[in-house]
Amino acid sequence: MHPTPITPDAPAAVRSPLFTQRWLDLTFIHWAVHPAAVTPLLPHGLTADTYDGLTYVGLVAFRMEKVGWLRLPAVPYFGSFPETNVRLYSVDAHGRRGVVFRSMDASRLVPVLLGRLGFRLPYLWSRMDVRADGDTVTYKSSRRLPTTSRVRSRIVVRVGRPVPDPTGLEHFLTARWGMHNAFSGGTGYLANDHPRWPLHRAELITCEENLLTAAGLPAPDGPPVSVLYSPGVPVRLGRPTALTPRNQAGPPP
Repeated sequence: MHPTPITPDAPAAVRSPLFTQRWLDLTFIHWAVHPAAVTPLLPHGLTADTYDGLTYVGLVAFRMEKVGWLRLPAVPYFGSFPETNVRLYSVDAHGRRGVVFRSMDASRLVPVLLGRLGFRLPYLWSRMDVRADGDTVTYKSSRRLPTTSRVRSRIVVRVGRPVPDPTGLEHFLTARWGMHNAFSGGTGYLANDHPRWPLHRAELITCEENLLTAAGLPAPDGPPVSVLYSPGVPVRLGRPTALTPRNQAGPPP
């Protein structure tokens, strides 16, 4: 049975953004997994969001650009950097679909520290590079801190034709308008809004990584079920709202 369809347009605008930024040159790589494999990794009060009985592990590589605080101009240098995320798919008791980040590798130390200390996000400092050569995009990362092992990735994709009408699964994987996270006051939700993704099919040429296993997930046992590319969108991020304070029980499963 399919979940409630996700519309391609954001349900509500973020009128007073906490951050503004651009997400550029994104590659979305996804593997299907049983919900039981990720449920223990979700913050309190959340369940794994599913499509046709399965949930998904996402590996998303991109460039962050022009990060700005409130309505101030973008921060030079520190506000632009490559990033690669390992993410899961979540739903809360209010029916809000979101993502849960298991790791967020980024190449600028200051944003990493701000993300970890200010928002309890799993940011990690890495050497990173994103290069485009014609229709081929290469993403590289090698983790610096905090880690005691060699965690790295090399992803190469060939960008294909535009996707004028994404499938239901492609909507499920990309039409996400918020993030769930274990903030300091308990599990919370942080909304975002942006234009509809301009998506392209993509061919995965190389995917050498151990980011998934480093994030506590099983290694993929086959090729991904979906590989998509987007040139990017401007984004507005809202303020976190509490979902389940620490002294409250979570919603029923």
